[in-house]
Amino acid sequence: MLKSLSKFKRLNKEKFKISRCVQDTIPIEKVYKDGIFSVGKRYSKTYMFSDINYSDASGEDKKGILLGYGEMLNSLDAACTAKITILNRKVDPEEISNRILIHKTDDELDDLRQAYNDLILENLAKSDNLIQEKYITITTFKNNISEARTFFSRISLELSSYFSKIGSNCKELTTNERLKILHDFYSDPYEPFEFDINGSTYKGHSFKEKNCPDMSKYEKNYFKFNDRYGRVLYLENYPQYLKDKFVAEICGLNKNLVYSMDILTIPTDESVNEAENKLLGVNTNITNWQQRQNANNSFSAVIPYDMESQRKECKEFLDDLTLRDQKMLLCNITLVNMADSKEELDMDTETIQSITRTNSCELSTLFFASRQLDGLVIALPIGINRLDIFRTLLTESASAFVPFRAREVMDPGGTWYGQNKLTNNLIICDKAELQNLNAFLLGVPGAGKSFLAKEEIDFYACATNNDILVCDLENEYSNIIKKVRWSSYRDCSRKSRLYQCHGYE
Repeated sequence: MLKSLSKFKRLNKEKFKISRCVQDTIPIEKVYKDGIFSVGKRYSKTYMFSDINYSDASGEDKKGILLGYGEMLNSLDAACTAKITILNRKVDPEEISNRILIHKTDDELDDLRQAYNDLILENLAKSDNLIQEKYITITTFKNNISEARTFFSRISLELSSYFSKIGSNCKELTTNERLKILHDFYSDPYEPFEFDINGSTYKGHSFKEKNCPDMSKYEKNYFKFNDRYGRVLYLENYPQYLKDKFVAEICGLNKNLVYSMDILTIPTDESVNEAENKLLGVNTNITNWQQRQNANNSFSAVIPYDMESQRKECKEFLDDLTLRDQKMLLCNITLVNMADSKEELDMDTETIQSITRTNSCELSTLFFASRQLDGLVIALPIGINRLDIFRTLLTESASAFVPFRAREVMDPGGTWYGQNKLTNNLIICDKAELQNLNAFLLGVPGAGKSFLAKEEIDFYACATNNDILVCDLENEYSNIIKKVRWSSYRDCSRKSRLYQCHGYE
């Protein structure tokens, strides 16, 4: 066994403990004000990174993103473990509508506001209302919290640097933000969450009281939280070649699910020694086979295909480690699917497994209640790995499980610009938050350029006090301008003004 893997299992070993109450199923012992969770000498910290437009990028851009993501995986220290988590969660449509709808003010423009809101609500009903959040959790084994804080201060700078190179943002999560992830998963995601660590400490209350479900039940191949059902799956068989859209196809489903990939980095010297020993063992088997053939006077026998393939793969693996700056990674992929009923859960599981089978993979269910609980703990961004299920991958192979898909644009108080063709969610953009406020509307005739321009004029006239200048050569915008300008004249409290220019000299 690898020394790093043996050391990890020794440090990761937990004492067997029977859960007396539902709070005990959350395996966190302490939480600190700076967002660090601890279980014994195991300390973890979670970072949230933003998505980037990977699915519709060009081939050259995709290659650059994969190389940058591979550099980030290569930078992971052997003294820690990493967990990539993709969390799909439903968003309350009422919450979204409250953030993007224009409130009425009892003036002449309320009918325009109502028309704009009706248009938003109509498209909101067609969207998935699904938010995809991405996290990376770093876990390290230290003697005390001071050493852990020193370690995480260095890791935070490195992660921020590597993610910024590929166009993503990475930020540390506070204690409340990490606890809210658990609260939204274990209990009602639409329920507001507030936690005062100082007040709870003073009163002697545990942080688990607000995060755990009212009732949890673990069966042979599924679990139940209150009135919701869930199942933990793990990736059992890996193909020889895998497309980079594998994760996007699974996480692109309009389902509440949690995708998690645990990564344990092996030091280069140790991985090279392991690869050399494997190659030596294969060569020894081939030599022994040839000696047996020679003893039988079969001097022209061809080396069996499986032995020759093993030798070729071992040589390529060793060359990748020594010549191509690759690292050996031990990975484990788990998936948690949530549903409102047992029948829906079974149908969703079959759908997910069919997607993996089309990619020559196999997702298997963790059987028995204890394994379901262990798999659930692994999938969540807590920083604990209780399953001894590892697959050896190189950095390039692990990069194929790229977590990026498409960037969502949903700024509070922004303008509606359509729907994301990849995620089917609304595009709500606030130009005031952009570095450059200029924009062009391009498209073929009949694509809706004028409609989008009128809709934007409608929004800024009804929701802001900005001055709007329209250069209209064909007198196409006269109706909306007359409507808004007449209203601004009648309502002296309004400061917005619209100007129209019909031509140039």
